[in-house]
Amino acid sequence: MEGLMMQQPLRVASLLTHAERHHGSQEIVSRRVEGDIHRYRFVELAQRARRMANALAGLGIKAGDRVGTLAWNGYRHMELYFAVSGSGAVLHTLNPRLHVDQLAYIIDHAEDQVVFFDLTFLPLIEAVAQRVQSPKVFVAMTDRAHMPATHTLPIMLLCYEDLIDSHTQVFDWPPLDENCASSLCYTSGTTGHPKGVLYSHRSTVLHTYAAALPDALNCSARDVILPVVPMFHVNAWGLPYIACMVGAKLVFPGPALDGKSLYELIEAEQVTLSAGVPTVWQGLLRHVGERGTTFTSMRRTVVGGAPCPTAMTAEFQERYRVDVLHAWGMTELSPVGTVCSFKAHQLSLSPQQRYSIQATQGRAVFGIDMKIVDADGSELPWNGISAGDLMVRGPWVTRGYFRSDDAQPLVDGWFPTGDVAKIDPDGFMQITDRSKDVIKSGGEWISSIDIENVACLHPDVATAVCIAAKHPKWDERPLLLIVKKPGRSLDSDELLAFFDGRVAKWWRPDAVVFIDEVPIGATGKVLKNRLRELYQDHYVSAR
Repeated sequence: MEGLMMQQPLRVASLLTHAERHHGSQEIVSRRVEGDIHRYRFVELAQRARRMANALAGLGIKAGDRVGTLAWNGYRHMELYFAVSGSGAVLHTLNPRLHVDQLAYIIDHAEDQVVFFDLTFLPLIEAVAQRVQSPKVFVAMTDRAHMPATHTLPIMLLCYEDLIDSHTQVFDWPPLDENCASSLCYTSGTTGHPKGVLYSHRSTVLHTYAAALPDALNCSARDVILPVVPMFHVNAWGLPYIACMVGAKLVFPGPALDGKSLYELIEAEQVTLSAGVPTVWQGLLRHVGERGTTFTSMRRTVVGGAPCPTAMTAEFQERYRVDVLHAWGMTELSPVGTVCSFKAHQLSLSPQQRYSIQATQGRAVFGIDMKIVDADGSELPWNGISAGDLMVRGPWVTRGYFRSDDAQPLVDGWFPTGDVAKIDPDGFMQITDRSKDVIKSGGEWISSIDIENVACLHPDVATAVCIAAKHPKWDERPLLLIVKKPGRSLDSDELLAFFDGRVAKWWRPDAVVFIDEVPIGATGKVLKNRLRELYQDHYVSAR
């Protein structure tokens, strides 16, 4: 017998409709690229999103077309989150930290029809525009008074506010199939070619429900949320959607992510919850500590993208009474997979025992199932000791990559994360290693193979190996191990300068170590694990 319940499709636009109807007076505050503070309410967000949806239709954007954004966290970017996806097109957030060639590849691979960008990124857009085929229009996310006087773009440049002003707010969000695509985000791997993860309306709304739960990010209408994690990086961990669902006040930092700017914004707007990677929080804690101030409103911070050091957790909690939520996720998971929230019986543990638990990545939120397997694919016990390859599945986990010719990644319905982990009897997961050779620096991936390929272009290099070395600030940084060609006098500075213009600046290794030979395994592969054992502490020991 079937249940007699209504069938209401899960659509991204429904989050905005709910926010407008039930939390219309709630505030959204943005520090703008133009330098000032902008304020408006959810009702105005909804009105402007509908205007932009009409503008997109006027530009010829159809259902399924990809629309790119290259922008900081701000109200205009938020409007595009809903105007693009809600109208049936696909929001494609672009990471400005990537090298220009990678951005060009991603834009063409996605076939973006329009690219919106913040003024900060005009030079990057001008460089990308010379390398791409697909966009028909670029849109500067500003008003007429701040439009660039000159530019070198080979195609049409429009003004965001002109588009808003020239269209009506009367727009009915179309009755989309909840399984159709809503947004697209690319992730890079060891092959060097970024891969697109295509989210659906259904997966996005379900992820929003789960991430807002009390044992996840614990969000409500009483919160003031500051997403420091960028909106161009995996949906800002879902926080823009969550704020609409629960009616929380949103505070957007724009491009100013230094400790002083963040602290001033947190205090001025009485932020209660923020989220970002450890390197950002290092700068914030340094600023607050040097000035002997404290947090008057912030009560929780979500730390993800890289492991949160126990010392950082202790400083937040003991010195400033700010609870730390250690989280783990991936682009392929939309991104939230686990959050480290205590169970009731753990609250009476000693501080040291609680910190040990908080060093883990936490337990799966509802909707995510996980397991660890050995090399033969056999499931390992959750005893907190056995380590194996971490596999996940769930309604917001990707089953494949956008327009990919590669074999689909699922193994018997499970997604292999590429991480090695252990899980304790309470379900708390801790990543112990990575099965791939990508490097995670400040919460962002760096491809070791790309680094090696550039180094090998130098005429004096015989062999190049790039490994992840521990770093006191960035968690990991690339370390380049080089075997020189016989008789060559190559030095570190010359080789590092060789990377300029070939990779993004933050991808460039911080140091070069010259070695006589690299260890080779039986199959002819370089034994990177042996090199990691020898050199992983290079940056730490050099202090």
